[in-house]
Amino acid sequence: MTTYTEARAVRLGLRANLAQFSLLVLVNALVGGMLGQERTVLPLLADDVFHLSAHTAALTYILAFGSTKAVTNFVAGTLSDRYGRKPVLVAGWLVALPVPAMLAWGPSWGWIVAANVLLGVNQGLTWSTTVIMKIDLAGPERRGLAMGLNEAAGYGAVAATAMAAATWPTRPGGPERSACTACGATGVSRWERCWRGCWPTRTG
Repeated sequence: MTTYTEARAVRLGLRANLAQFSLLVLVNALVGGMLGQERTVLPLLADDVFHLSAHTAALTYILAFGSTKAVTNFVAGTLSDRYGRKPVLVAGWLVALPVPAMLAWGPSWGWIVAANVLLGVNQGLTWSTTVIMKIDLAGPERRGLAMGLNEAAGYGAVAATAMAAATWPTRPGGPERSACTACGATGVSRWERCWRGCWPTRTG
């Protein structure tokens, strides 16, 4: 069994862990980025492809995504303590990899609902775990700053990508092609960054 010290020695503080902390901020921005893209594309898929009302799209998002994310948020901390921060973070990205293809080529609205369930699991695991990892690195004295940077990066990316995604349906391929290309690139990019760049962040 590999001990924590054998894996990597970690000192507390933002300055001592600037590279790792910055990577985690970027990872959380990618979490928000995928959510912002999907949030813009969802009502377009409902209206243009499946001919459903905006209310149906909103209810799908709230029920499928929101409830799944709430439950996953609840267990993310326990899972990261039991299995380790990085495995839970990488697992969150793996869960999201089918989402772009399901949005792009799902033959029925049920596929879109299932994609939102997977996205809820993804967001619950990854967002919560990046918060925990940042607090691990920053230490108790700077955990407020760590939380602030995490939320600013995540929700800033939600806003920026939602605005950018609103222009994509005017391009060839329509909203579903935009979802596949942009969300897929984001998901693969963040999985690769987590797998290669993150190391253990706690001593116990």
